[in-house]
Amino acid sequence: MSGAASGWGLFILRLAMGSVFIAHGAQKLFGAFGGPGLSGVGKMMAGMGLKPAMAWALALALVEFVGGLFLILGFLTQIAASLIAVVMAAALLTVHLKNGFFLKSNGFEFVLVLLAAAIALATLGPGNFAIKK
Repeated sequence: MSGAASGWGLFILRLAMGSVFIAHGAQKLFGAFGGPGLSGVGKMMAGMGLKPAMAWALALALVEFVGGLFLILGFLTQIAASLIAVVMAAALLTVHLKNGFFLKSNGFEFVLVLLAAAIALATLGPGNFAIKK
């Protein structure tokens, strides 16, 4: 594959990933798209035994929302993607793995793909049309 082709591929991956994470982060931060908002995420974190729950909830929501925005812009892509990879690995291990593979049962297939894509961006960088490579 040529450098030009891989640059376009990474750009498309950044747009898709960024859109997904902005939407999921907006659910957690603002309750958008039927999401739980920060208080709901805080309750989920408390239920998982994480303390202080609201600090973890805010960190999760910001990584998803701001990280998604940074991916779309191509700004600090490798840092944003690395943080998103950490969040996806934690989600895979603590929430989704026990439910099996398929998304229908809240399984890990979607989270696994997001984790792999985040690792690819963290490793390869932003590709084309990035604010800061």
